[in-house]
Amino acid sequence: MNDKAERFFQSIQNKQVWFVGLGVSHTPTTQMFAARGVPVTVCDKRSREQIGLPLCETLEAQGIRLLLGPDYSESFSGADILFRTPGMYYNLPILQEYRAQGGILTSEMEVFCSLCPCPLYAVTGSDGKTTTTTLIAEMLGAQGYKVHLGGNIGKALLPGIMEVEPGDRAVVELSSFQLISMRCAPTVSVVTNVAPNHLDVHGNMEEYTETKRGMVMHQDAFSSTVLNADNAIAAGFAPLVRGQHLQFSMEGPVANGAYYNKEEGGLYTVRVGEPPRRVMDASHIRLPGMHNVANYLAAICAVRGQVDTENIRRVAAEFAGVEHRIELVRQLDGVRWYNDSIATSPTRAIAGLRAFDRKIIMLAGGYDKKIPYAPLAPHVVDCVKLLILCGATADKIQDAVTSYPTYRPGRPEILRVDDVPAAVAAARAAATDGDIVSLCPASASFDSYPNFEVRGQHFKELVNAL
Repeated sequence: MNDKAERFFQSIQNKQVWFVGLGVSHTPTTQMFAARGVPVTVCDKRSREQIGLPLCETLEAQGIRLLLGPDYSESFSGADILFRTPGMYYNLPILQEYRAQGGILTSEMEVFCSLCPCPLYAVTGSDGKTTTTTLIAEMLGAQGYKVHLGGNIGKALLPGIMEVEPGDRAVVELSSFQLISMRCAPTVSVVTNVAPNHLDVHGNMEEYTETKRGMVMHQDAFSSTVLNADNAIAAGFAPLVRGQHLQFSMEGPVANGAYYNKEEGGLYTVRVGEPPRRVMDASHIRLPGMHNVANYLAAICAVRGQVDTENIRRVAAEFAGVEHRIELVRQLDGVRWYNDSIATSPTRAIAGLRAFDRKIIMLAGGYDKKIPYAPLAPHVVDCVKLLILCGATADKIQDAVTSYPTYRPGRPEILRVDDVPAAVAAARAAATDGDIVSLCPASASFDSYPNFEVRGQHFKELVNAL
């Protein structure tokens, strides 16, 4: 039994616990709280019909009170404890007013991390964090540990907190929206990289960076911190490290951690004062793209001392990747179609373009997160034969590409379409035997889809219907 979690639930038996937003993490969490006798209220701007009548009826039958509709956030004064969904910005005036009145503002992931009885591996970054998180979980699982995988990766872990044992391992992906309010002290922290992202919410790069820095700042002397030596911002967190500091690099040797040897294509680990040890050849990694070699290096650092080399190699050979991340959808008439809907920023899109050994047909555009597209332009010019654009960022992407000094009209050719179905149709008409088509948006999905998963799923349906 998780004694700490048991004490927590006993302490809130008479508290009014409200949850803002009924989504992936809050639905099972509210049900678990209600089952333990906690008074639960759910606030959501959607109507009963939008949420779904069967779900609403199920929740109410479990004793959960629903406050629904556009006025849901007028006052949270009735809540002793308020759980915000990660999509609700922590610094909203209504939330800060609630805190000023003495309310407790928290989140599902924050409470899980505080109650977790086993070693906690936490991964954050602008790019690569989902794949790195999954790789760490796969490696630990291959070693025989019972692994609890969740966080921003899509699964709530707090509902299962009573089943987490001290000998297990918890692996979580943490976004800036989660970290902004957390004071988590992971056993192992990994920062894959830090680049401009989500500036439409955070407003500036300083606040966004601070969310990542905070995860490292709150570790203790018995922890390990894995930083990307090739990323200036992530590497700059090094003075904050309290425990063991490990680095990973695609550029060459590091003092302590893991690196890629460009000359002979091998992945190596190294400890302070010891010679490097070869783990495997990069060609043994099933996932395409050099950015995934970097993800493996980060994961290898994270599990050092916990996972045998043979299990690391086995995961490399068997792991086929995470959905929506350079995911091969199908091959049709000699054309390979890939779903890289996770590429919601220029840096992610760059990795997706560089994963292939030829110029591709790129489907891009979407919601504007106020990120500059100039860094994407040279990679589009180098790696794309046909750029098909739609969505709110289409103008910004086209302007960045056509303004790049080495761009020449038709290199790449640029087409404008109305939406993703039209983009798929245009790609189908243009692609010939040997071509690669990739949904690599370099933008978020919110102008047309609720999230990148729905966008990627729609793309796959369209491609499979060709």
